[in-house]
Amino acid sequence: MTILVRGGLLIGESSNEIGDVLIEDGRVRDVGETLDAPAGATVIDAEGCWVGPSFVDLHTHLREPGREEAETIESGARAGALGGYGALVAMPNTEPALDTPALVAYVLARGATTPLDISVAGAITQGRLGEKLAPMAEMAALGVRLFTDDGTGVQNPAIMRRALTYAKSLGVRLAQHCEDEQLAAGGVMNEGALSSRLGLVGRPALAEELMVLRDIELVRLTGCPLHFMHVSTRRSVALVSAARGEGLPVTCEVTPHHLTLDESLLESYDPLFKVHPPLRGHDEVAGLRAALVAGEVDAVATDHAPHASELKDLPFDEAPAGMLNLEHAASLTYEALGADPSAQMFFSVMSRNPARIAQLRRDDEHPGHSSHGGALRPGEDANLVVFDPSARWRVERSALASRATNTPYDQRDMRGRVRALVVRGALVVNDGTLA
Repeated sequence: MTILVRGGLLIGESSNEIGDVLIEDGRVRDVGETLDAPAGATVIDAEGCWVGPSFVDLHTHLREPGREEAETIESGARAGALGGYGALVAMPNTEPALDTPALVAYVLARGATTPLDISVAGAITQGRLGEKLAPMAEMAALGVRLFTDDGTGVQNPAIMRRALTYAKSLGVRLAQHCEDEQLAAGGVMNEGALSSRLGLVGRPALAEELMVLRDIELVRLTGCPLHFMHVSTRRSVALVSAARGEGLPVTCEVTPHHLTLDESLLESYDPLFKVHPPLRGHDEVAGLRAALVAGEVDAVATDHAPHASELKDLPFDEAPAGMLNLEHAASLTYEALGADPSAQMFFSVMSRNPARIAQLRRDDEHPGHSSHGGALRPGEDANLVVFDPSARWRVERSALASRATNTPYDQRDMRGRVRALVVRGALVVNDGTLA
C-alpha cells in the first residue's frame, strides 16, 4: 500500500516542520516539504494536524481469555485504533491469568489477527497470587518484555526483590500496581473528608506512596528497571522523579482519568467513577497535571478496563473498579497539557516513552513486532498517527467500539481527535473512522 500524508506538522523529538510523508511497503519511503503522490497512492490531507509516531498503550485490559462479554482482543484493538494506538500491551489479569507460555502464545496469536501490534505483559507470580514466581524466562522467550501482577501488586517485599533480581538477568522490566493491600483493604474511594461524609471506606494515598517508596529502594538494591503503573498522587510522581534523578532505572505512568476527574464525582455514588487507585482530590489532579507539563511523568497509559454492564450496575461497594479510556485518552491528554500544549510532550508521553518502556523501539529486537515510537524518517517502520488538535467532538457511549459501555465521559465535549492511523504501512483509520 502506498500512502502520502500531506501537509501536516511533523513532530520530531526536538523540532517540528511542515511536510509530507510517503509510505511504501510498510516503511517510510521519503519525507519532504512537497512530495509528489505516486500513481494509485492514498492521499491523507493532514493540513493543520500533528503527524507523529502512533500511540503506544502500556496498560490495556483486553479481558480475553475469560471475560469476553466485556471485551475481546479484536474489539479492544478496534477501540485502540480509533484512539490512535498502533500498539497495545495486554494486561495479565485475565481468567486465567497470563502466567504461562501457552496463554501468552494464545493472546499473541489472537493479536496477530488484528491490524495493531498486540504485546503481552506476563504475570510476575503464578495466578497473580504473590506467592511463587511465574515462569518469566519462558514467557520472555515468546517476546514478553513487561511483567506485572496488575490489579493487586506484589505485596511481599521478599517476593518482589526476588522477581526484580530474576527480571534483571532476563533483560525485562517489571511494572508494579502500587497499593498496600492492608492499608487499602475494603476501600472504594479516596480516603478523606469526602469519604467520611459519604459513608464510604477510603483508600489512603499513603497506601500507594509507601509501596512506591518501598520498590524504589528495591530497585536501588537490585538495579532492575521498574515501571510504576497508574500513580495517582503528586508525591508518588515526585518520588519516582527524584529516584530517576539519582540514576535509578524507574519510570511512571498516569492515567487520563487521574488527570481529568476528581473525587467530587463520587457524590453521585455512580460506579462509573470507581477505579483503583481511586480518583483523588482536586489539588492532586492539579498536581499531576503540573507534573505532566513539567516532564516528570514518563507516560500516559489508559488503564482501559471494560466491564459488563450488569457488573457496573451493582451497588457502589460491590461494583468492580475500572473505566474505558482507549478511544478518548489522546483528547484527555491533550486537554491535561493545558491551553497551549507542547506537541513534543504530547508524543513523548503518548508514544515515544511508552514504546521505550515496552521495548518496542527498533533497537529493542522485540520479536514479531514492528518498531514504534521512532522518528519520521526514511527507513523507519510506518507506524504513525495524524492528530487534529483543532477538532471538537462529543463522546457518545453508544458509538464506542468497545464491547463495554462503562465510560465516565459520556456527553463530554473533547478537544483534539485522531484523524488517521497507519500501522505497519496499512491505513487503519481514515477521516476518523476504521478504514
